[in-house]
Amino acid sequence: MKRLPRTFGCPTELALELLGGKWKTVILAQLKDGPVRYGELRRRIPRVSDKVLTQCLQGLQERGLVARDAAADATVRYRLTAEGRSLRPLLLALYAWGEAQADRLGVTILEQARDAADV
Repeated sequence: MKRLPRTFGCPTELALELLGGKWKTVILAQLKDGPVRYGELRRRIPRVSDKVLTQCLQGLQERGLVARDAAADATVRYRLTAEGRSLRPLLLALYAWGEAQADRLGVTILEQARDAADV
């Protein structure tokens, strides 16, 4: 994983460094309501490749935002850590803003994605 710079111009720059990229925030949003198995994440985010999903999950774990829990029956679930759960208000606000933009732009949001993001 790439090391963080020691200085940033503003807090927003740091936040975007931690959460930036095409898929990290989408993954966090899918985990905001509770633990999810890898296969379920793949179904909820069909446009992400296995390689990228795995890399993003590892990066989010390294940053302390996501935890990987393995059960005795070999099932693995990903969940937000306490630090990751602190992002919930931000994730909900991004969802609401994106929903408003979809309406304004005439973009369709898949119902499966809507159902997964409902609060």
